[in-house]
Amino acid sequence: MARDDDEPPVKRAAVPKDLTPLSVDELQHYIAGLEAEIARARAAISAKQSHRSGAEGLFKR
Repeated sequence: MARDDDEPPVKRAAVPKDLTPLSVDELQHYIAGLEAEIARARAAISAKQSHRSGAEGLFKR
């Protein structure tokens, strides 16, 4: 079945990683990687909000 271009992309749920076999050190590295990814996502949000604010200011004139 063909998807219309107007439909939003389908989001897939992330499958939780099995943490059972990981050591404490591996879990700490895993958390550090997740925190880095969260920081990257927050930076992207901030950049998009700044871009949006600039565009809104331009079109309100």
